[in-house]
Amino acid sequence: MTAADPAPVRTRDTVPAAPGRRPMTVLVVSQALGGAGMAAGITVGALLAEDLLGSTGLAGLPAALYTGGAAVGAMTVGRVSQHRGRRPGLALGHGAAALGSVGVVAGAAAGWTALLLTALFVYGAGSVTGLLARYAGADLAPPERRGRATGTVLLATTLGAVAGPNLVGPTGAVAAAYGLPRLTGPFLLAAVAYTAACLVLLLWLRPDPMTVARARAAAGAAPPSDGGAAAKKAATVPGPGQARVATDPEETDTETNTEASRTPSGRPGRRRPSGVVTGATVTISAQLVMIAVMTMTPVHMAAHGHSTQAAGTVIALHVGAMFLPSRLSGSLVDRLGAPFVAVASGVVLLVAGVLAGVLPPQGFAGPAFALVLLGIGWNLALVSGSAMVTEAAPPATAAAVQGQVDVGMSLAGATGGMVSGLTVAGAGYPLLAVAGGVLAVAVIPAVALRGLTGRASA
Repeated sequence: MTAADPAPVRTRDTVPAAPGRRPMTVLVVSQALGGAGMAAGITVGALLAEDLLGSTGLAGLPAALYTGGAAVGAMTVGRVSQHRGRRPGLALGHGAAALGSVGVVAGAAAGWTALLLTALFVYGAGSVTGLLARYAGADLAPPERRGRATGTVLLATTLGAVAGPNLVGPTGAVAAAYGLPRLTGPFLLAAVAYTAACLVLLLWLRPDPMTVARARAAAGAAPPSDGGAAAKKAATVPGPGQARVATDPEETDTETNTEASRTPSGRPGRRRPSGVVTGATVTISAQLVMIAVMTMTPVHMAAHGHSTQAAGTVIALHVGAMFLPSRLSGSLVDRLGAPFVAVASGVVLLVAGVLAGVLPPQGFAGPAFALVLLGIGWNLALVSGSAMVTEAAPPATAAAVQGQVDVGMSLAGATGGMVSGLTVAGAGYPLLAVAGGVLAVAVIPAVALRGLTGRASA
């Protein structure tokens, strides 16, 4: 159903703008489960491909595939969420990730490269759901607390994401006990975790966060003196030249009746606010740098005598740093503003890249410290960039716009994953790491400062 063909909608009287704690609790549980599944591809994807393909230059191929798949997944989940709601969109993504995990195990066990690579693509298409869930958290919060709500959802991912890489040894033993390659163990865990996350969302995520966001937007459009009657009327009885406000994504996907969601020509959803562009550039740049450096760190460590378990521990610390600071990052965004936090992210990513390139790789502490800083810088960029996008995107098209932003992130990750292997094979890991840091500090602060200038002139 399109905006030109609206259906009856629920008003804010039937959909609470203050949904209580249950939806956020369900999101937190599903994120914890999904985090365990997400860690599989990060930890052993490159090692599995290197083992099967016999080439270090192609070790970045899995990251390119599952981040390329994430581009398709982000677009699909965004559109499903826009038309049907966050619950079916997020559940669809987790289900796809579970299916892809099973395919990776089957492809590696059979030595069938085509199946393995296809399954990595499907796995990536579903694993992007863990990041898209941050927007569902923002839907549930009032504007002044969106940063912290986004951070809460991302923080929940830490519970599973940190545990996952540390289970490389135990899950590998389980896989070996069933005659499967040891490196498929984390993907066995991912299949179970993603399936559980899918069921949790389908069964318990009510009311839908998208419904809550649209109800709050409709309520906020009413003058305080009328007790919200104008918002209710606008949501149920369109005036001349106006469309009804969609407060239930499971019933309709209509445009809002505000000028903020229209272009000068009057077409809804075509506006490209500078905040969306700025936020997208911040997140996309950070994703490119983070994926490129992170993907090749286990390969770099293995080349200098480190065990698979040691590499898994470093990745676990990195993933923890990607999500553990989320509440703090969100609070900083709420208090200091997203552009300021985005500038800080560029500086942290620069330091991380330089340290990853110059610290001795023979020791454990050097790679671990550099990867922790890399995760912190990425977190600051993700939370601040997402806040810019959420603030700028009109409620009637928010999910689709957010999905498009994450498509850009996924394509950047795919590029970083593919280029990382070729760069390390041709020029070495230090050059890759330092170049990534320089790219981050050159792009992210410049765009964020433009946002600061725009806010000052507003």
